Amino acid sequence: MLRDLVEFIVKSIVDNPDGVQVKEVEGERACVFEVRVATEDMGKVIGKQGRVVRAIRTLVQAAAAKEGKRAAVEILE
Repeated sequence: MLRDLVEFIVKSIVDNPDGVQVKEVEGERACVFEVRVATEDMGKVIGKQGRVVRAIRTLVQAAAAKEGKRAAVEILE
């Protein structure tokens, strides 16, 4: 469910939604979502001074907390 949320949010932001890949890495204490986007969409996902990616992280953390979990989002090149 959280993976779908991350994927939906990122695909809604970028110009090339087919280039979005979200990989879920399950850790001991938290779940990490590794997001890859096309090079030209990197700026859109990060935003000015990281505002967009910070907002995405906040939404995912809130949704995870509702399920009693911890989650993080990382943008990979």
